Order: sequence, then structure tokens, then C-alpha cells
Amino acid sequence: MATVVKARAARQRGATEQLADRAEAEKGASLPLGRILEGDCIAAMRGLPTASVDMVFADPPYNLQLGGDLNRPDGSHVDAVTDAWDKFDSFKTYDAFTKGWLTEARRVLKPNGSLWVIGSYHNIFRVGAILQDLGFWILNDIVWRKANPMPNFKGTRFTNAHETLIWASTGEKARYTFNYRAMKTLNDELQMRSDWVLPICGGAERIKRDGSKAHPTQKPEALLYRVMLATTNKGDVVLDPFFGTGTTGAVARRLGREWIGCEREADYIAVAEERIAMALPLDESALTTMQSPRAAPKVAFGQLVETGWIAPGTEIFDKKRKFVAHVRADGSLTSGSACGSIHGLGAQLQGAPSCNGWSFWHVEHGGEVKPIDALRQLYLLATED
Repeated sequence: MATVVKARAARQRGATEQLADRAEAEKGASLPLGRILEGDCIAAMRGLPTASVDMVFADPPYNLQLGGDLNRPDGSHVDAVTDAWDKFDSFKTYDAFTKGWLTEARRVLKPNGSLWVIGSYHNIFRVGAILQDLGFWILNDIVWRKANPMPNFKGTRFTNAHETLIWASTGEKARYTFNYRAMKTLNDELQMRSDWVLPICGGAERIKRDGSKAHPTQKPEALLYRVMLATTNKGDVVLDPFFGTGTTGAVARRLGREWIGCEREADYIAVAEERIAMALPLDESALTTMQSPRAAPKVAFGQLVETGWIAPGTEIFDKKRKFVAHVRADGSLTSGSACGSIHGLGAQLQGAPSCNGWSFWHVEHGGEVKPIDALRQLYLLATED
């Protein structure tokens, strides 16, 4: 009877999962995935379904308020941001524009989605205040410290060597994605800090047309790579309301994320489409990242015993072979008169308060000595769907 009930429950779970997958697929089908929506970003976002994207990355106009030409000490011209799209009549006009696109960004984000916005001292404080007024909850401000900043040619101020990113959830109590373990691995097993040292876009990555920059504020792919790897998962939908030359789309394609862009400048759209078409997606195995202990599949040592990966009676030992134990049928270990779990017995034999049995105990497998954690990883690979 219990077997019948379990089978029925499994079928019900399977049916529920199929319905959820179908609903997600239908939602995805209604989204313009992999497309650049031409025109004003606010109008374009209004055409997207509510709660349909996982992350918004926004690199809005900075409203730099530059007056006149900027020249180097040798008299050569600096290719600064003087385009019409970065000019606003007043702070009031800029604030109204900011509130408009942030309102739509909040509407299209899923409840567990997040917002990233980047800016400079000209605009980021105004943007931050407005997004807080709209109900976003700031999780971090990230300082992107430029490894090779443009100098202050006039010598009248400090060299402006950083930009600021705000990472926010949809509300104080909202859930959000943060791939902590992947970030720690990316940072040589140290916690990733909120100050990121990355070079500005240059060299072969800087897209040019007729010898000039295709876009004056093209962001480095490394910046978007870190943002997406940290706060999205494979298959998530990333929206960029200020798409420019398509850095977000190119990185999303490499990392197996879906993307939608909004852009009003036809020249930028042409560059972005060509660039994204050339971006090569990473293969499936490369997309797998380190998981946090909470997210990783749970495997008990007993599972390795009951599935035959480690047979009852197997002799296991520490790396220096100072301690030897034998595996019992229930996954417990025995060593002389002492017995316990892989962790408990390991601690007991060493006289230590605790022990990670997975790395402490070793076994001969395939002609090699390996920690039993290696067998756990092989088991996980063998049982992946």
C-alpha cells in the first residue's frame, strides 16, 4: 500500500512539474527573447508582461553635463560623451525620466528578481534615491575601480577612477539569487568584496567604426560576466533597457542566459546585433559553477554504501594512514572498539572537537588513493539528470 501511495505521489509531483515547466515555457514564448526592441525604453518595457524577467541591468544616461570640448594637454581632442541621448534640460527632467524607467523595471521584474544600475557621481545618487522611493531594497553598492582610468587632463580635480553599481531586490523581504560560492571560487576562495578592480573597455574588445569608438561608454564584458554569474542562473531572462552595443546580450549568450534589449539608436543596434551573433556560448560543462552547501545536492555517506560505490567491509584510512576504519552496512565506521559516523569517528580518533569525514577519510579506488568525497562527486555526476 505504501508503495502505491508513493508511486501516486511521484506521478502527481511529475504532473505538477510538467505544468510548471509548460507555464514557464509559455511565458518565455510571449517574451521577445534574443531581440532588441527599438525605440524609447519606457515604451518598450510597457509591452513586456508583468513579473517576467529575472534581472534588469541598466546603464542609463549619466547626464554628465559636459560643457564645451575637452582636450588633452597636447591639444588633441578627447572623445567624451557629447551625444544627445545624454543631455537633459534639468535635474527635474532627468529625475522624471529615471522614475519612469525604474517604475517599468520594477513591474517587469519577478518578485525574486533583482536590479543592477551603474552610474557615476553625476547621477548615481539621484538614481539611488528614486529607486528607494519606488520600493527597491539596496543589497550592495559596488565600486568598480578602474585599473586604467582616463586621467583628469585639466588637473583641477582628482582622477575619476571609479563608477558605482547599485544592486537591489524588489523589496526588503524579497528573495533574490546570489551565487555566493561561485563568487568565492572566482576570487581564489576569498569572499568577493564590494570593490571590483577591472580595466575599462579597450583593445580588441573596444568596438570601433571608421576608426572611432562605436559607443562612448561601452562597458567591459568582465563587469557583466561577474554581475550575471553572481545573481542569475542558466536560462534566466536578463533585460537591459539601455542596450547600447550589446555587452549584456553578448555575455548573456556566453553564459546561457536569455536576454532582451531596448535601444533607440539605430547605429548601436546594428553593432549589437553583429556582436552578439559572433558571441560563442560556453559548453554545458563549463557553465556548471560551484554551489553553496545549501544549494548543493545532499548525499549521505550511507547512500554511497547502499548504492555500491563503497561496499560494506571496505577499509578506509586517513591520508597518512595513521588511522584505519572499516565500513559497516549502515554506513557507520568501526575502528577497534570505537565506532561512529565518518565525521564522529574521525573526530574521536584524533581527539578533535570536529572532523570533516569527507576529506579526512580516503579509500583505494581505481588503483588510486582518493578522499571519499571524490567518490561522492563521481556519484553526483553519475546520478545527474
